[in-house]
Amino acid sequence: MHIHILGICGTFMGGLAALAREAGHRVTGCDAGVYPPMSDQLRALGIDLIEGYGADQMALQPDMYVVGNVVSRARLPDGSPKFPLMEAILESGAPYTSGPQWLCEQVLHHPSCPRHVLAVAGTHGKTTTTSMLAWILECAGLAPGFLVGGVPLDFGVSARLGASSRPTPGQGPAGAEPVFVIEADEYDTAFFDKRSKFVHYRPRTAVLNNLEFDHADIFEDLGAIERQFHHLVRTVPASGRLVVNGIEESITRVLHQGCWSEVSSFGSVVSDFSAQGDPGAFDVLHRGHKVARLEWALTGEHNQLNALAAIAAAEHVGVTPAQACEALARFQNVKRRMELRGMAGGVSVYDDFAHHPTAIRTTLDGLRRKLGSQARILAVFEPRSNTMKLGTMKSQLPWALESADLVFCHTAGLDWDAAEALRPLGVGAGHKAQVAADIDTLIGQIRAAARTGDHVVCMSNGGFGGIHPKLLAALQAAG
Repeated sequence: MHIHILGICGTFMGGLAALAREAGHRVTGCDAGVYPPMSDQLRALGIDLIEGYGADQMALQPDMYVVGNVVSRARLPDGSPKFPLMEAILESGAPYTSGPQWLCEQVLHHPSCPRHVLAVAGTHGKTTTTSMLAWILECAGLAPGFLVGGVPLDFGVSARLGASSRPTPGQGPAGAEPVFVIEADEYDTAFFDKRSKFVHYRPRTAVLNNLEFDHADIFEDLGAIERQFHHLVRTVPASGRLVVNGIEESITRVLHQGCWSEVSSFGSVVSDFSAQGDPGAFDVLHRGHKVARLEWALTGEHNQLNALAAIAAAEHVGVTPAQACEALARFQNVKRRMELRGMAGGVSVYDDFAHHPTAIRTTLDGLRRKLGSQARILAVFEPRSNTMKLGTMKSQLPWALESADLVFCHTAGLDWDAAEALRPLGVGAGHKAQVAADIDTLIGQIRAAARTGDHVVCMSNGGFGGIHPKLLAALQAAG
């Protein structure tokens, strides 16, 4: 089959393209920004990329157009379509589908190779927990397939098909179907399918890691997101397992709407799986009894909870908690999750994907726990997600940034006053918080404030204007 992917450079669609190519399909694609690193990864796989969404791409005559959720029926100020290729597809009657639907039909539940799908959902920690779970199953000999919204350092790729059959006893836990781990996003599927992506995946094991309000551009309130999570719950068979955070009231409300599968909880002292000890070194308890111990390099209570979720999910396919902890002790995390990008002038510069206030707080709290009270943390962030651009959660920013000693905010593209939102911290030179409308000014502020021994955490769900090498160069020049 020849598929042409609209929006191919997005994390999900790029991973889907890699899976399709590995499965033997001819893959081409287009995007408004064909840029590294995804463009380099795709071209290395032999995938032809086209810049833009011109209607002339109809000449490719693929068997199927696979449409990413970046595509819409939007019009430009002059009245012309923003995505002329999509308009041409609709006019011609050519076959098209969404990415999640294609993935379900051609990979996850294809009749020739149905897979046991383990789906990881939640507002925070999806990428990390998905990567943990895939690594646990890999170390247990299950050769899992996976699709992750990032690049796990242990694998070096964001997606792969994995084994076409479950390894035999002796090679890994016995079972009928090969396993596939997928990051299950609650964002909408496509402009013609407003359901969350994860309702297409039909998992036998579903992780509900946490649930907060997010994606204010498509969800009216928390209740609307809870309804989508319950749609996911409805798709899990009676023989399946729901792995749920036992300390999240929102998830409790979801389950109260109806539950038809086994439930395994984690997090609280009365949960099926709980932790005893510091997040960097703790005992894993199953219904109050110690079953394993984990000592690893990751920090923060959020990662401790992520680990418990992955351990409980892995157990459902036959991996013991002891085996899971042995794997996690060697887990290298994911690119852009507190990734040390370098040191210059005695200052450490990190890259992190945090963009929701809760994720910002847990990231900084985890680093503070690791460093202690004496080291200085400089938090640098841009409110880039759709929710943050709308200003929906701007009042939570002072709370999110409490653990930082200094705060620097990139304000380009915002319709709300970041300085006003950060005022409780004190704003301006000589105060805790500073704002800047461009990257160069922001780097100048950081360089002027940084001193030897500081830890600078740059947080964004985008490229952040290439701030990391620029900041390291500026710090190096400052001596």
